[in-house]
Amino acid sequence: MPDTAIPDSAIAAETPPRILGVSDSAAKRVAFLIEQEGNPALMLRLTVSGGGCSGFQYGFGFDDTAGEDDHVFEKNGTRIVTDDASLDLLAGATLDYVEDLMGAAFQIKNPNATASCGCGNSFAV
Repeated sequence: MPDTAIPDSAIAAETPPRILGVSDSAAKRVAFLIEQEGNPALMLRLTVSGGGCSGFQYGFGFDDTAGEDDHVFEKNGTRIVTDDASLDLLAGATLDYVEDLMGAAFQIKNPNATASCGCGNSFAV
């Protein structure tokens, strides 16, 4: 029986790219927060760690350095940094900032998440 090969295009379609998208509103909000901190060298660090009610949780903080295993993404002059292990779980995701009647918050639209908690701070893969 001959082996059945999966076309490269099908494999590429299943594997999200190792990039992190940043919406205009997220870039604008991060720039505002960095301005409030008074240190233009800051970047928003986005991490993923074990925990939360769904298995993994997102973390946000400011950092002024990027390490060897970090990836830096830029939008409108605003830099977002994440480590290599976190990027594995964030590949193809988009960081957004949403303001509505319920409040304002950063949101991550993550194609790797199979489930998430109600508040959106944790997810499962």
